[in-house]
Amino acid sequence: ETRPMRSKEEANDYRYFPDPDLLPVELDPEMLEAIRQTMPELPEARKARFITDYQLSGDDAEVLTSSRSLADYFETVAQQTGEVKLSANWVMSTFVGALNKHHLEPQQSPVSATSFAGLLSRIVDNSVSAKVAKDIFEAMWDGEGDADEIIETKGLKQISDSSALEKMADEVIASNPSQVAEYQGGKDKLLGYFVGQVMKASKGQANPGEISKIIQQKLSS
Repeated sequence: ETRPMRSKEEANDYRYFPDPDLLPVELDPEMLEAIRQTMPELPEARKARFITDYQLSGDDAEVLTSSRSLADYFETVAQQTGEVKLSANWVMSTFVGALNKHHLEPQQSPVSATSFAGLLSRIVDNSVSAKVAKDIFEAMWDGEGDADEIIETKGLKQISDSSALEKMADEVIASNPSQVAEYQGGKDKLLGYFVGQVMKASKGQANPGEISKIIQQKLSS
């Protein structure tokens, strides 16, 4: 015997009605606000705030708010250094790269946000170059101390003394007469070659910005 198919029930088939034994819930606006104050900032709200407050691109804000712990880490670094773009770039590249390499979450990092900010501050005040700072970060990750300790024990402080830089520039210029002639003949791109030679001779400790100015002055005189 074939039975007719049962028709799909609609909401009114269930005869919903309020339970007469339950009182209606009334929420005090002050209570709602107190609850909101205790709630963590949601990812989309934090992303929007990073874009507005820190002037970050949407893509950068997306990466930095991919987890609450990473967002907390970045924000601490940015606030302590006062350098938002530098902090964002280093957190997204060097820091996240190290986390991925070692399969760790931000909260498991051996380098705290405060220590990381201390390293970036040495870039800002020209104590070390960005290249040397990456080596220092690896040493910090391996537990060799904070940035200042490593700079001191390994003698990594960037050379910014004008007389020392001028001496290095003179030696490189004297050793490369053909490149000097080409530069003075209009091959401006060779400036990078001279700067690179000084950086190599100084084992990366010369201030590249200062050495570039000194070489330009010497070769144009």
